[in-house]
Formats: sequence, C-alpha cells, structure tokens
Amino acid sequence: MLKFTEEHEWLQIEGGVATVGITEHAAGQLGDLVFVELPEVGATFSKGDSAATVESVKAASDVYCPLDGEIVEVNQAIVDDPALVNSDAQGAAWFFKLKLADPSSANALLDEAAYKELVG
Repeated sequence: MLKFTEEHEWLQIEGGVATVGITEHAAGQLGDLVFVELPEVGATFSKGDSAATVESVKAASDVYCPLDGEIVEVNQAIVDDPALVNSDAQGAAWFFKLKLADPSSANALLDEAAYKELVG
C-alpha cells in the first residue's frame, strides 16, 4: 500500500512496516542534495517528529516521521551518496523503515491521487 503525507513523504507499507522516503516533488524542490542524516535504528518517534535531515545546496530541511513507530532499518546508501535521492527519490533512495505502532493509522494518509492533487 502506497501512501503520502502533506509534508511530502511517501510510505510503502507492508506487514505493519512502512518504508519511508521523500517524494520526487520534494527532491525537486530541494535541488541537489549534499548531506543526509538518518535516525538511529531502535529510535521511536511520534507522528510529526523530525526523524531525518536533508541538506541541499539551497537549504536544510527536516524529514518528518509520518506515523508513530520505531525505526527498524535505515538506508546507508543515501548517507554515502545523497545524490541518489535526486535520481531515485521514490525507489532506491528510501530513508528509513518504520515499524508502525498502529498500522491502521496509515488509512488517514493521502493516496497517490490525493497527493498529486495537492502538489498539482
């Protein structure tokens, strides 16, 4: 199940774990990324908490935790090569995997059509 947030994160949810990244729209707005900081595995976040940071030649920006949960994996590849986020934002450049405290809470997020309407 693919979901989106108004803060431009995408979530691919399988079996109560969400793979989270930033959308192509967000990556395009940020420009060329030069730095990515990811959360620690085992850290827990509430919806809306700042979970990661990205820095581009233009600005630094937070990546927010889209739902309550625990970080179970992070993507070291985007720390080593932040430009991956620009080239494959909604694929290989995921940020972290989040074990959802309440998987049904994802139902309140945007679907792809609603997100496309938001960024129009």
